[in-house]
Amino acid sequence: MLTIGLVQTTTGIDPRANAADIAGAIARLADDGADIVFTPEMSGLLDRNPARLAAAVRAEPEDATLAAAQAAAAGHGVAVALGSLAIRRADGRIANRSFLIGPDGTILARYDKLHLFDVDLPGGERYRESATFAAGDAIALAALPWGRLGLSICYDVRFPSLYAALAKAGADLIAVPAAFTVPTGEAHWEVLLRARAIETGAFVVAAAQTGRHADGRETWGHSLVIDPWGQVLCDLGTAPGEAIVGLDLGAVAATRARIPAIAHARRIPAAGA
Repeated sequence: MLTIGLVQTTTGIDPRANAADIAGAIARLADDGADIVFTPEMSGLLDRNPARLAAAVRAEPEDATLAAAQAAAAGHGVAVALGSLAIRRADGRIANRSFLIGPDGTILARYDKLHLFDVDLPGGERYRESATFAAGDAIALAALPWGRLGLSICYDVRFPSLYAALAKAGADLIAVPAAFTVPTGEAHWEVLLRARAIETGAFVVAAAQTGRHADGRETWGHSLVIDPWGQVLCDLGTAPGEAIVGLDLGAVAATRARIPAIAHARRIPAAGA
């Protein structure tokens, strides 16, 4: 049985305060028996003001939340799926980057968000993630003693091919940290996550941002843990908080044997080919 810790936060615009919040959550969940802790997208800084965000973003060695998460992981002997951070790349651009941190504090995997959220919502909200962030170009997963963890971030959940690739690469568990808006969260969040779990025959862990943030945005919350059959095992609702959830990873092989869709998948030729 794998024991996971789930963190739901209302991240603000003060990186040091956010780093302390994440470190505290990791410590508490480790003390409660978590083998691995999952945190939301943009755990270190959530700010839609481009100039203020750019001024606060640091490279990996100087990022306060990454350092705090690594120290907490090593101090408590727990792995951490650090949902994502805004990280300054070597070329000066900003990545929306997820990290898998081992229980000794080392970084085992990195993933830069592949799909960037550029949209105009009916309520007047406008998002242009590509104006601030550079997209990634590869999938990422890593082996831990209990299985293989695939990484994704928020808007990625709308692109099933990414999850099919992770499942084919052997992912038993897929992280989907997020900061979903309220309108899209209410309409699509749970159904998309359940679909990704069912399609891949994998556990899906989606740690989410929630509530009204210091930058004025409002996020949906409802951090979820979903089993390979599509059943919701945990829903954190709309308040900041934490949860411990036990997962029987034997359900992955059992589900894939029951409905072997991954093995049956065929390459779809282009029209007219």
